[in-house]
Amino acid sequence: MHLSRSITLAAVSLLLLAAAPREKVSAKELVGTWTLVLCDNVYPDGRRVQLYGAQPQGLLIFDGQGRYSLHILRAGRARFASNDKSQGTPDEYKATVQGSNSHFGRYTVDGAEGTLTFHIDHASFPNWEGTEQRRTFTLTGDELTYTVPVPTSGGAAATGEVKWRRAR
Repeated sequence: MHLSRSITLAAVSLLLLAAAPREKVSAKELVGTWTLVLCDNVYPDGRRVQLYGAQPQGLLIFDGQGRYSLHILRAGRARFASNDKSQGTPDEYKATVQGSNSHFGRYTVDGAEGTLTFHIDHASFPNWEGTEQRRTFTLTGDELTYTVPVPTSGGAAATGEVKWRRAR
């Protein structure tokens, strides 16, 4: 009887913890500089595609006034043979576009909903300019992870997962 009561109390405690409201994260907790850990597309079958290679490079900066700047690059991108950006080949241009993603503008955080919204002023992917890109996110210690419901590449079935680590 005593063991049964202990198990019941433990189960009730777990249920209460699971039902507890999400801890609110404020915008000020994101302020600072973040370095990229991963940027993958995840498919319904669990398959992952590393959009910018195994060692993507990136920097995300949130300031205290609500502005941000985000840059993601594939490591080891090939240089332009001409050493002139205006004289690239079609393959060089394609590799450059597919190997980079950047945008900047304003950001807002809804801690109760667990969302981060990028209000994009300008972007390397022109279709995102002037849009709001809402991301569900988690902040665990010095690790920020968010999902991209409609990534810039990979098709409608893909969901992006982007992970950043606070720079020290």
